[in-house]
Amino acid sequence: MTVYLYIAVMAAVTYLIRVIPLTVFHKKITNRYVRSFLYYVPYTCLTAMTFPAILYATESLVSALAGVAAAAVFAFCNRSLVSVAAAACLAVFVTELII
Repeated sequence: MTVYLYIAVMAAVTYLIRVIPLTVFHKKITNRYVRSFLYYVPYTCLTAMTFPAILYATESLVSALAGVAAAAVFAFCNRSLVSVAAAACLAVFVTELII
């Protein structure tokens, strides 16, 4: 019975999080700080969800960090998404072979 209560509370909270901004903010947001904050929210949420999975997806933390480092270098050099992913996979593979 308590499981259904937990599910109902989670559903209500999720619904309120989505509805409150629609009912409170009727005008376009013109504050530069708030707009810049809202611009980066999807990126930070995606990072917060995927980064822990990246660290624990391999056999060791060392190979995971090697893959993150390779991906960061390739992304910083403005490479394509496919080459960034390939470099990260290759770095993890080589590091796992060495370890």
